[in-house]
Amino acid sequence: MAITKQDIINALEEMKLAELNELVKAIEEHFDVVASAGFAAAAPVAAAAGEPTEVAVVITAVGGEKVKVIKVVKDLTGLGLMDAKKMVDGATPITVKENVKVEDAEAMKAQLVEAGASVDLK
Repeated sequence: MAITKQDIINALEEMKLAELNELVKAIEEHFDVVASAGFAAAAPVAAAAGEPTEVAVVITAVGGEKVKVIKVVKDLTGLGLMDAKKMVDGATPITVKENVKVEDAEAMKAQLVEAGASVDLK
């Protein structure tokens, strides 16, 4: 019995965000690709130009789902709930983490965007 696209989509809908991130990383490693098309095109150029391999994850706008963003910031930073709330309630831009590997930063960005935030990698 062949697995259909809909079977895959249904399975993905049941996965938690952390499980999806692990799946994406596994697919990227297995097929030697990068999931983000914009990043994939820029990766060879960045490597050749001596671009840094570490970036900062910066929230530029929290969006309407502040509680979700606070929870993601808490998980990503290891801060307590109140400290994460203070960070998110502060003025934007908000530097969530600095000196993060580009691959990890992309995963963090995906989680924050899923929660409703606008995020830049600098």
